[in-house]
Amino acid sequence: MLLSFSITPLGVGESVGEYVADAVRVVRGSGLPNRTDAMFTTVEGDWDEVMAVLKAAVDAVQARAPRVSVVMKADVRPGVENALTKKVADVEAYLADPGRRLDS
Repeated sequence: MLLSFSITPLGVGESVGEYVADAVRVVRGSGLPNRTDAMFTTVEGDWDEVMAVLKAAVDAVQARAPRVSVVMKADVRPGVENALTKKVADVEAYLADPGRRLDS
């Protein structure tokens, strides 16, 4: 399962980077494969693992912010592993060779 999420502290002013860093520390400390970009953090694992990481990340931000907003999207595909890197690699391969069929 891939879970992409954005955690935004509310009521703390415009600069929220230090609060978001609290959440990212939790994700990186989880030991699960993960990636953070400018808008979302994505973590890969089974349902219980990724939801536990999401809860812990929200709890870390909520410890310092009066309100927390969470946006998430999940790709639930039992038995699929390494989707975090494979999906991007497939797109990059197609960009490098548009005539290539990725499923071959």
